[in-house]
Amino acid sequence: QVQLVESGGGSVQAGGSLRLSCAAPGRTFSRYHMVWFRQAPGKEREFVAGVGDDGDNTYYANSVKGRFTISRDNAKNTVYLKMNSLKPEDTAVYYCAASDTLTIHPVNVNLWGRGTQVTVSS
Repeated sequence: QVQLVESGGGSVQAGGSLRLSCAAPGRTFSRYHMVWFRQAPGKEREFVAGVGDDGDNTYYANSVKGRFTISRDNAKNTVYLKMNSLKPEDTAVYYCAASDTLTIHPVNVNLWGRGTQVTVSS
């Protein structure tokens, strides 16, 4: 089974940037569609961005469109989330997820990472 390990979280000021990485060692990485979700304290987990198994299809939540970019490198078994123009409302734990389908719903996820904290101060 593929395990997912996120990295790259941290604390930044509003307007700053971060790049999250999600490593998925294993030969089956390229068959999965990859998705980033986030969860703020007291809120439900929400969709952020997704990328198809071949990297050609990407889709975003309206709240991050134009600021975040998802990409993947199947040769490195890694998916990335570049986050620019960060806002305090982007503060959350960010989770990497693998799915058999292009999805925005946590219930459709097959595998989860443990999450990485992103904190944006004003």
